[in-house]
Amino acid sequence: MKLYNKHIIYFLFFTAAFCFANKAVAQDHGIYDTVKVYAYITPQGDTIPMSYLPLVEVRGKLNAQWAKHWAEWTRLRNAVYVTYPYARTASKIMNEINAKLVGVTDRKQRKAIIHSREKELRKEFTDKLTNLSIYQGKVLMKLIYRETNNSCYEIIGEYKGYFTAAMYQTVAFFFGTSLKQNYDGNGSDHDIELIVRDVEKMYGVRS
Repeated sequence: MKLYNKHIIYFLFFTAAFCFANKAVAQDHGIYDTVKVYAYITPQGDTIPMSYLPLVEVRGKLNAQWAKHWAEWTRLRNAVYVTYPYARTASKIMNEINAKLVGVTDRKQRKAIIHSREKELRKEFTDKLTNLSIYQGKVLMKLIYRETNNSCYEIIGEYKGYFTAAMYQTVAFFFGTSLKQNYDGNGSDHDIELIVRDVEKMYGVRS
């Protein structure tokens, strides 16, 4: 009787162990063990799993130095956006004037040609340019030099006389700027150059 009971106990023990093992195997291979994912096929024909991660928004506070930097950059960018079309138009009209002045030696005739386009410029741009800030005016002079390879002082001197140019230069001095400033796209004006190139892409203009 005792032997019989021992067999029953052994049977129950091995049955329980077998069930536990099967259950462990079943749990080891759950319904989420095989997860369907996107796949990417490489140019060589290999297939690798791919997944899309959710967007994560990262927020941070700028320190005083970077806040100042981006404020100055934004101000410069806005000034370029506003004044670039004026610089392009001025360059185009100056090229047209210079083309008409080729071979003209008579001073009165040269003045007549210049004055004819000057009236057109005044009519189209006087109101717009008077609304520019001093800062935007400085940027405009930079861009005019970029487009014409001449400073505003040289342009005024050529078209209106250097006495007039000197007078305007004196006025500009009191506003903290100069008509004689040039343009260095690879140096001090590199930031302007980067912004101008982005603007030219929008306008489809080639430098």
